Amino acid sequence: MTLENLLDSGNLKKHPVDKAEIQQLLEAALRNLTDAKVTEISLENRFDAAYKTIMQSALVALMANGYRPDARGHHQLMIQTLPKSIGLSNDRMIVLDALRRKRNISDYSGAPVDEKSTEACISEAQNLLSDINNWLYEHRPELA
Repeated sequence: MTLENLLDSGNLKKHPVDKAEIQQLLEAALRNLTDAKVTEISLENRFDAAYKTIMQSALVALMANGYRPDARGHHQLMIQTLPKSIGLSNDRMIVLDALRRKRNISDYSGAPVDEKSTEACISEAQNLLSDINNWLYEHRPELA
């Protein structure tokens, strides 16, 4: 499935590319990643901050391609479009989706988040943010 197919099905909508908007999201993602590394706060809050970095990075990837999510389940959609929007490997997308599911379980059941999951989320968030920045420099330098 392509991004254009997702547009046709109503899962995505067109969104004008705006460098200021993309830069603002990238700055927010970096702030959240910094917060995720603060060991004095709970594992759940660190995980949430790292997960927010992943979501903001995935949104930048879609927006740089001229789209925004327009459907329920937009977190899942943003993660699952990363192979199409920036060429992320399916294996990495599966890891990010597992972190999304872990976040849902924690948020909606109150289940605690363990240190290993928190560190994995922080690492994946950092890698994705770096991947997004590299992709922008290579494919959309006017937005970087």
